[in-house]
This record gives sequence, structure tokens and C-alpha cells, in this order.
Amino acid sequence: MIRVGILGAAGYTGGELLRILINHPQVEIVFANSESNAGNSVSDVHEGLIGETDLKFSAEMTFDQVDVVFFCFGHGKSEAFLKEHTIPDNVKIIDLAQDFRIAAPTHDYVYGLPEIHKEQIAKCQHLANPGCFATCVQLGLLPLAKAGLLKHDVAVNAITGSTGAGQKPSATTHFSWRNNNMSIYKVFTHQHLHEICQTMNELRPSNAPAVIDTLVAQPANDDITIDFIPYRGDFARGIFCTEVVKFDGEEGSATNPTAEQLANMYKSFYADAAFTFYSDKEIDLKQVVNTNKALVHIDKFGNKAVITSMIDNLLKGAVGQAVQNMNIMFGIDEKTGLGLKATAF
Repeated sequence: MIRVGILGAAGYTGGELLRILINHPQVEIVFANSESNAGNSVSDVHEGLIGETDLKFSAEMTFDQVDVVFFCFGHGKSEAFLKEHTIPDNVKIIDLAQDFRIAAPTHDYVYGLPEIHKEQIAKCQHLANPGCFATCVQLGLLPLAKAGLLKHDVAVNAITGSTGAGQKPSATTHFSWRNNNMSIYKVFTHQHLHEICQTMNELRPSNAPAVIDTLVAQPANDDITIDFIPYRGDFARGIFCTEVVKFDGEEGSATNPTAEQLANMYKSFYADAAFTFYSDKEIDLKQVVNTNKALVHIDKFGNKAVITSMIDNLLKGAVGQAVQNMNIMFGIDEKTGLGLKATAF
């Protein structure tokens, strides 16, 4: 059995993680930490778990009794926590915040996107789980990045559910504001751009232009950018993303594939992916909500392509992918415990 500890277990991601792990056949939850809820039943906070677990929140963090610990903190808190607490070297860490997603000589965290980093994930001790928007956007672009077909600025629009903002209420998550409403935020400046650009540059051929983050660098003449506009949606969970990519040259050439060639490229790229699937048909959000699946579809219009990608922000965009990564890290089938079903209506 994999012995698990969860930090920040009272929030949305903590609740979803508990929902998965109490039904995971190879997991024992040793502690679910929440100082403000210590002693209370988990099901008193995560009421959807009534009748499924007798687990109580704990203020204690018995790191010597676990094999892996999940950090379900808000952004910036993981790094601060590690400065104040010592976790044994033999205990694996899976961090769901953004603190260690960008590679740096100051840490050894592996960026956990299973579709391209499975070998590194299997060997790592510390893992940085990708962001929800970042996962969805990257899964739409990975095949094109690897083929060197990202040669112009990429326009990205993505709409997310209210759970993406976390459990703590705010002006833009309040039901009366969110219902029957839409808005944009962090236009061209969303923090997930850092990790998206990092991955696009990791995959691109050496002769392809760099994908740069204009928040941290000034573009050179041949650099390309991800022009990302995030939207707040009037639904609870899920991310629906569209990406527009422009090609050069005559259609059917190496630099401007046909629609059929593009579809085959995506099918080949994701042929061995456990949860990411290419669909020949147009896709919709209900196909992925409450699952760990990602769906991708591409259409061609002249020298442009429109890629549609979608995930559940709390699952494939957060704890579902984290459990998938845990499975890989411990050498078991990455689908274990993740047989969640989509809603039909």
C-alpha cells in the first residue's frame, strides 16, 4: 500500500483528492491535515463524502509514517512551508501549487506532464503538478510544438469554471455575480504562461523560433508568443480552450499540413497517452467533467488551424493528474483509482 499524507486537505483540491484516494485500491490515507478543522470529520467539510469515510482532519503531520505527501496549498505556500518544516528524504512530494513548476538550479522538482515526462516522473522524488490552464493549453499544442509548426504568435482563449478560483469566496466567485455572466481576467499576463512557454521551448526543434513569455523577456524578431485570454465561466468545473495557429507555405507541405495530416499527427502523438484522446468529432465540456480525461480536436481553415482542448480543472487540471503522477512514481498502472465517469447530461 502507498501511505499518503495530504496538506491543505479542506479546500476544493483537497476534497477532490480525498474523493479519489479513499477509493484507490493501493492507497492508505495516513493523515489529512487542516489546522482549522482539526478533529472534525472530513465529511463535515466535504459533504459529498458522507458515508464513504470516517477519516478526521488532523493538525499533526506524521511525515515519518507516509510514503508520499500531497501539497494542496495556495500558490507560494509550498516553498514557505518547506523552509519551516523538514520532510524526510525518503518521502515523495507532489506539489499542486506553482512554486516549483519552473525549472531552476535551486530545486529538483520534475514538471509532471505525463504525456511527455513519464520517464522523468517515474524516477523523481519531488514533482510539480502542472496548472489547470497550462495543462489544457499545452495538450492542445504539444504535437505542433514537437513538429516545429509553431512559427507565429498563437492566440488562445480559454474559459474556466468557478472552482478554478479556489474555495475561499471572492467577488468574482459569488453565485449572484458569476451566474449568467462572463468576464476576462489576467489578459496576456496569466501566471500559467511561464510553464506553457517552458514546455513549448523544451519540445521545439533547434531551428524553430523560441516561444517567449513577455512577462519576463523582451521578444526578438523571430520569437513567438502565446497570446492568452482567460475567461471566467458561469459553471462550476471544467476548462474549454481554443487555440489558433498559422502555418506557412503551400498546403500539404511540411510547413503547412493538410487537415488529415494534422489529425494523424495528433492521433500518433497521443496514441500511448492514458487519458488524453484525439477526437475526429467536435468535442464538448460534458465529455470530460468529472473525469481525468483530456479531449483534443483540430480543424483546418486555409493556412490556419483551430485546436479545441478541454479538461476538468479539478481532475486532469489538478488532483486527477496528481494521482496519475503518483501512480507513475510508485510503478503502478497510471490509470489506477481514476476510473471516473463523465456526466451524460
